[in-house]
Amino acid sequence: MGELKRIEVVDIPVPEGTNIIVGATHFIKSVEDIYEALITSSTCIKFGLAFLEASGKRLIRYDGNDDELVKLAIEAAKRIGAGHTFVIYLRNAWPINVLNRLKQVQEVITLYAATANPLQIIVAETDQGRGVLGVVDGFTPLGVESEEDRKERYEFLRKIGYKR
Repeated sequence: MGELKRIEVVDIPVPEGTNIIVGATHFIKSVEDIYEALITSSTCIKFGLAFLEASGKRLIRYDGNDDELVKLAIEAAKRIGAGHTFVIYLRNAWPINVLNRLKQVQEVITLYAATANPLQIIVAETDQGRGVLGVVDGFTPLGVESEEDRKERYEFLRKIGYKR
């Protein structure tokens, strides 16, 4: 019977001007399929992708079209160390631009986070390996929005073009 060795909080850097998506997938083919889903979602998207293989050679597989973002994805994957996890760093796009495309990739099982906030991954380690239990995305809320906050939210969504 397996044994729980520890539970760890893994801090994942999210540099200014980037977003990160973390999820689970189940097949080596995912690297190419996720690449295709991202590259066809926008002509200006920049991204780096890393996938932690859970069997066979158990390598961190990677791809992308921006060397800096690929390096960030590989480093985050090393920190997480949980098989079948993938990490994507984005620039020139928001997660909202690609999430539905990622959900349509046949091998993608789930998405844990899609954010520009500080991110922590909760990882369990057993005698077999490591697995993602969940995430901490950003900070605890400080209150309920006021009428001024609601107006600000309304105006912001129109300013960035997501509402008319």
